[in-house]
Amino acid sequence: MLAGTGSDVGKSVLAAAFCRILRQDGYRPAPFKAQNMSLNSYATPEGLEIGRAQAVQAEAAGIPCHTDMNPVLLKPNSDHTSQVVLNGLPVGNRAAYDYFRSAGREGLRQAVCEAFDRLAARYNPVVMEGAGSVAEINLRETDIVNMPMARHAGADVFLVADIDRGGVFASAYGSIMLQTPEDRKRIKGIIINKFRGDLRLFSDGVRMMEDVCGVPVLGVVPYFQGIHIEDEDAVDLAGKPSRAEEGRVNVAVVRLRHLSNFTDFDRLERDGRVHLFYADSPDVLRQAEIIILPGSKNTIDDLEWLEHTGMAAAVVRAREEGRTVMGICGGYQMMGREVADPEGVEGVPRTKSGLGLLPVRTVLGKEKATRQVEFLFGEPETRCRGYEIHMGRTAFEEQAQAVPLLRLSDGTEEGCMQDRKCMGTYLHGILDNPSFVDFLLGPYGLEPAGGEDYAAFKERQYDLLADHVRRHLDMEAFYRILSSDER
Repeated sequence: MLAGTGSDVGKSVLAAAFCRILRQDGYRPAPFKAQNMSLNSYATPEGLEIGRAQAVQAEAAGIPCHTDMNPVLLKPNSDHTSQVVLNGLPVGNRAAYDYFRSAGREGLRQAVCEAFDRLAARYNPVVMEGAGSVAEINLRETDIVNMPMARHAGADVFLVADIDRGGVFASAYGSIMLQTPEDRKRIKGIIINKFRGDLRLFSDGVRMMEDVCGVPVLGVVPYFQGIHIEDEDAVDLAGKPSRAEEGRVNVAVVRLRHLSNFTDFDRLERDGRVHLFYADSPDVLRQAEIIILPGSKNTIDDLEWLEHTGMAAAVVRAREEGRTVMGICGGYQMMGREVADPEGVEGVPRTKSGLGLLPVRTVLGKEKATRQVEFLFGEPETRCRGYEIHMGRTAFEEQAQAVPLLRLSDGTEEGCMQDRKCMGTYLHGILDNPSFVDFLLGPYGLEPAGGEDYAAFKERQYDLLADHVRRHLDMEAFYRILSSDER
């Protein structure tokens, strides 16, 4: 298990690295995180939902993703409530206070332990990931992710400490000392992550860390650049561009309050023909030739935010001025005439007028559509892939002057296109397909990009990540710890 001194210390990326390293070394690893909280999710081949981070880790391990890798997924609806996804299916919305109380926790504990047992019967070793800080002693009795899960699995625990944020000695020492004596014995090593500068300057620090904590330091991993691994959640958007740039086609992604599946834009962000940035004001939005309304965990709330900030008027004006407007999932719903929530899926029952850019209406419902899909697109046609995760059904108005955006391999018509510069789709991942990106950029006189296949690109990134981590960790000590019978 990779446990952390806090959130965002790099556990997820290191777990992906170990999945790839173990695969390279002849093992059959699989990732596991008992409970994840994220708006960035993915559809498994069976049509169920898990956290995107575990799907990325499975990809690094070279295996299909499965709900057993992330049996509990919390998708925040607001600051206080989340949709609870159990074994890939939504089971309702819960307030944070109620969810983290003792009542009902044993049922969740049993579910995550059963998922781990099924996974461990198929793969070896299992690369487990903790959540947040491993030392939240106020949550110890209700914890189903960190040390209680390590105890169930009989796992060796490696503590990940982020030196970039400061206080690395105190955070590592405190995380270890706040464990029970039994759990403290499980922590077999420390990984210091996100180091910047000359590693030689921390050689004394390694010795001091080991002396203070009584646990060996497995290595110091430098902060890396030039390796592209999908981020776990939207906290990482803070460092993204927020302004247009001259010399390229500017693509603005509207920074919704409940933005989900922001990894939809990873490939487009690296396309040299465009400059992709995130916009949260009308003035910034006016700088873009192409505007994308992304997915949302709360479509109606985000529609109201668009109106309140003047962003809705700015999007409509962009369409009137001949610029491109595209919606994905919740963004597609917003582009229609109306979004209705008669069952209160997103809170209280209500209906909200949309932007009116597409002749469609959406009715939200409790049944969630989750599946991977394929379709042919472009000239010549190429095989493309995407996935759906949404709670709602969108239908054309009668006598609508628009056409479906594409046809799926099962014959289903999908999405809506008013014309080449106004369209919407439920498909996440659609912008990972070069033929569709070329279609989107076609009106701006850009030649097809060609180049490396995106799947091959990601495979190369996992190898680069594995090489980076290998160089800075004592892998002999790592395997020695894993092969020891001491627990």
